[in-house]
Amino acid sequence: MFLYNLTLQRATGISFAIHGNFSGTKQQEIVVSRGKILELLRPDPNTGKVHTLLTVEVFGVIRSLMAFRLTGGTKDYIVVGSDSGRIVILEYQPSKNMFEKIHQETFGKSGCRRIVPGQFLAVDPKGRAVMISAIEKQKLVYILNRDAAARLTISSPLEAHKANTLVYHVVGVDVGFENPMFACLEMDYEEADNDPTGEAAANTQQTLTFYELDLGLNHVVRKYSEPLEEHGNFLITVPGGSDGPSGVLICSENYITYKNFGDQPDIRCPIPRRRNDLDDPERGMIFVCSATHKTKSMFFFLAQTEQGDIFKITLETDEDMVTEIRLKYFDTVPVAAAMCVLKTGFLFVASEFGNHYLYQIAHLGDDDEEPEFSSAMPLEEGDTFFFQPRPLKNLVLVDELDSLSPILFCQIADLANEDTPQLYVACGRGPRSSLRVLRHGLEVSEMAVSELPGNPNAVWTVRRHIEDEFDAYIIVSFVNATLVLSIGETVEEVTDSGFLGTTPTLSCSLLGDDALVQVRILRACRKKPNSLSSVPGPRSGQLNEYTERKEMSADVVCMSLANVPPGEQRSRFLAVGLVDNTVRIISLDPSDCLQPLSMQALPAQPESLCIVEMGGTEKQDELGERGSIGFLYLNIGLQNGVLLRTVLDPVTGDLSDTRTRYLGSRPVKLFRVRMQGQEAVLAMSSRSWLSYSYQSRFHLTPLSYETLEFASGFASEQCPEGIVAISTNTLRILALEKLGAVFNQVAFPLQYTPRKFVIHPESNNLIIIETDHNAYTEATKAQRKQQMAEEMVEAAGEDERELAAEMAAAFLNENLPESIFGAPKAGNGQWASVIRVMNPIQGNTLDLVQLEQNEAAFSVAVCRFSNTGEDWYVLVGVAKDLILNPRSVAGGFVYTYKLVNNGEKLEFLHKTPVEEVPAAIAPFQGRVLIGVGKLLRVYDLGKKKLLRKCENKHIANYISGIQTIGHRVIVSDVQESFIWVRYKRNENQLIIFADDTYPRWVTTASLLDYDTVAGADKFGNICVVRLPPNTNDEVDEDPTGNKALWDRGLLNGASQKAEVIMNYHVGETVLSLQKTTLIPGGSESLVYTTLSGGIGILVPFTSHEDHDFFQHVEMHLRSEHPPLCGRDHLSFRSYYFPVKNVIDGDLCEQFNSMEPNKQKNVSEELDRTPPEVSKKLEDIRTRYAF
Repeated sequence: MFLYNLTLQRATGISFAIHGNFSGTKQQEIVVSRGKILELLRPDPNTGKVHTLLTVEVFGVIRSLMAFRLTGGTKDYIVVGSDSGRIVILEYQPSKNMFEKIHQETFGKSGCRRIVPGQFLAVDPKGRAVMISAIEKQKLVYILNRDAAARLTISSPLEAHKANTLVYHVVGVDVGFENPMFACLEMDYEEADNDPTGEAAANTQQTLTFYELDLGLNHVVRKYSEPLEEHGNFLITVPGGSDGPSGVLICSENYITYKNFGDQPDIRCPIPRRRNDLDDPERGMIFVCSATHKTKSMFFFLAQTEQGDIFKITLETDEDMVTEIRLKYFDTVPVAAAMCVLKTGFLFVASEFGNHYLYQIAHLGDDDEEPEFSSAMPLEEGDTFFFQPRPLKNLVLVDELDSLSPILFCQIADLANEDTPQLYVACGRGPRSSLRVLRHGLEVSEMAVSELPGNPNAVWTVRRHIEDEFDAYIIVSFVNATLVLSIGETVEEVTDSGFLGTTPTLSCSLLGDDALVQVRILRACRKKPNSLSSVPGPRSGQLNEYTERKEMSADVVCMSLANVPPGEQRSRFLAVGLVDNTVRIISLDPSDCLQPLSMQALPAQPESLCIVEMGGTEKQDELGERGSIGFLYLNIGLQNGVLLRTVLDPVTGDLSDTRTRYLGSRPVKLFRVRMQGQEAVLAMSSRSWLSYSYQSRFHLTPLSYETLEFASGFASEQCPEGIVAISTNTLRILALEKLGAVFNQVAFPLQYTPRKFVIHPESNNLIIIETDHNAYTEATKAQRKQQMAEEMVEAAGEDERELAAEMAAAFLNENLPESIFGAPKAGNGQWASVIRVMNPIQGNTLDLVQLEQNEAAFSVAVCRFSNTGEDWYVLVGVAKDLILNPRSVAGGFVYTYKLVNNGEKLEFLHKTPVEEVPAAIAPFQGRVLIGVGKLLRVYDLGKKKLLRKCENKHIANYISGIQTIGHRVIVSDVQESFIWVRYKRNENQLIIFADDTYPRWVTTASLLDYDTVAGADKFGNICVVRLPPNTNDEVDEDPTGNKALWDRGLLNGASQKAEVIMNYHVGETVLSLQKTTLIPGGSESLVYTTLSGGIGILVPFTSHEDHDFFQHVEMHLRSEHPPLCGRDHLSFRSYYFPVKNVIDGDLCEQFNSMEPNKQKNVSEELDRTPPEVSKKLEDIRTRYAF
């Protein structure tokens, strides 16, 4: 079995975000890393929408990311620290839309190791040097400069190693143009290691160490080091030189401290806490991320606490000495992994979990009533300031980037009866969790919908003048009239446009510079037209008819002209579709006007044609005019619902390289629209599709919208790239903003982190279990609030009683949404859980069962018992008082509910106590299998509780999953891979008959057939394991263990071993696997979803020749197009186990973004042309998915 891996939806969680001017213009851009992906985003300063410019897989783990700019430069470079043992410097090339690797310096082994640098990066604020550090011991400094041709140069590394030292964070100190300086949070563990009593370990302090790079002597000195009182978690550079006082802010537990050398005293300020917080009061508070904003006259920092509250931090100085730190509550946003303040006044928040946000900073929060806290205010040691959280005041949300991260569970099924299955994805964490329904398609935003007096049959938009940026009129044609709408602030009907409104319009457009033409029927025409004449129109505004006529061999059904290329007088080709199932290309060049150039036979009659220029990169010509030079494509929509896309040679007019795609049951109409500055085609059949080029790959994606009948491009100030379309008797103005997205999603909010869900087969309802650690249930929360309110009243003096009672009442009434302000942290070993029955189509909760405090639901199953007939039961496995570390549990329960009211309500039957955590439940032959800790048991339904029928005690550690097929049970152990168990009915025994030879920390598994199982582990690998053909499951129980000693032969465990069919490292923890088909009529594939929000598929090759072809593509790409961050592709895919029988489609698809001459070399090696190779890549994708 050979498989091909394809990513459908790239990971959406963000681990790092940096901002700068990467394209060298004044525009602010953001570079984010998503695990093994680098992505360049550009927020549009006018609309606030975030556009993705470029996404690149780097086939390595990105561990750190920094932007830097040489002194006096205008362009930012990107420094990447990864697991490749190399430092890589990238430059974004806007003309080619790619990252170019400028430098790659090797310094160590690959892999994420403790002493190999790559974990921390720090840049000198003046862009003269960069430090790359490991978690332990090693630090290297590289000097950056420019040569005579203004190219970036990099020095050999200078070492700043110190043994037995752990590093927590590194930043570059802003010292102006003095010698570059780096500050590190370190801890020396040498004494703690050598002291057997453990006293030294308890007394070890963290130190703040400064390293200076002496540019004169060209080496690094350890300049200064001092111990810290609190344990710091990160550093913030304070602007220096002429901009500020220099030095660093140390963020530590409960405090933020300013330090600098010289006579500067330490300035220390407590981190304010929320007033009347339900959190454990003993719990420390830390800042988790920060962003700095600096202008010529001032600077400030935004720092976010782990509850999501952002504080604006400013420093008060007196002649270069800092006198106080001031903190002011700014706003609360979801907890971020990274924040960036852009010069355009936006705040980009890359959330730790869930969607990412772009806010506009509306106010700097200087002149409001919010109290300001200062380090100068007198406080007792251990006391802090209190503030009141509130809804957003200084920030305005302008855009939200959907993120599925983390996906905890996923099932694929067609519950909405739409032919194409939907993906039901449980994602998010805590109060920001959601159940999302993903459908293949582009999300459509409705700008406007208006009813029309009847059913129109066509719509167009026209401009008044050729130079106009926006459209002036929308013309809607009815059976017996024409409606003209003028586009301004609003869209309204006009009668003085010069268009005749009493007849239907066949077509209209702008002619010459500023003439509008309307084509209408003057008298009924009996004869079908089958001759052509051409009208060359010079720019003088005169119309000259070309005198010759061209007789065609059959009636003409449709025609298309390409747009006039920039700098040309006229379009070169006319495409004509005829009734005899052919398309002809006809020349419009004055030298050979109306001469046929080429033709193509079609499988059915054409319905419409559209010539577009696509896939071009933006170029600037000598005059500085921006235009894109792409390829010409002829799109042909057929009457049987098929769309053909053919390459049109711009010189000879030859047609080649046809791609076919079935769109729907109606004839396909085509319309040319503009998307992100390039031409695209809107194809309408029973569903509407958009064909567009995005990041050097073609996408043909359906719109998630109702059927449209006719459309035209639409440009106005509010909506520069819209579409105006008609559907029955309505006129709609639509915008497509999320290009490149494969799925559109509907999200339904949940209360706690969803762990698993099952689908009730009869009603299609979902039964979801949600569990959070460190959380309160609703009942405990209300109790805690009541208790705190009573304490407030009791603590007040006699004269303040009334005021205190009012405050207590206000506290009880205030209800800040937890999805923004976070849920209170209850402390270790505190759990909250609910069981929810949900209708997946409407997303409404039909029933909600709250479990007691400290009961945590871990597993769920829906099943029937053979002794109770047709009733459905839901079993939920619950742990009681579980403490994760050191692990202890008070026992568990299996709750049994009966599904009543057609699967809409849970009726509690009984709960069965068990001695460990029931982490897996599966129905089995009219009974149920439950994994209780490491015991595998069969239970049956009784009156008062579940009755234990049989058990097996020989599983190694802890059962994390159970799959059943026939008499076989495949058990996944938390760290010992799979164990095959046979249930013998007659003897009522569960007997182990085979297992796997590798230890795997299995997270999820899926059966492929009777002998084969696919599994994924927590390190990001997927494997397929199969029992050899001669496996015998008729094994007898062996109580003495003597027989096993003889049988064993190799390794421990069972006497028969499974074989590994495939191994593959995805690079993200996979939490769900399912064998399914994603498109109607498609073939089966193995779909996986990852913790970072990625969705991918593994598809089997159907022929050896295909496999051979893709193996060669992969081999050539590995050598011709090595990964961007210097990691070797083969060793990345073999991180834990050597990659076996899987070809990486993500690497193969980078063929399309290679340079044309490299594409040519690779395809010649394969005896093909570049279009044939990319056609093969597109075909395998569309055969299984999208």
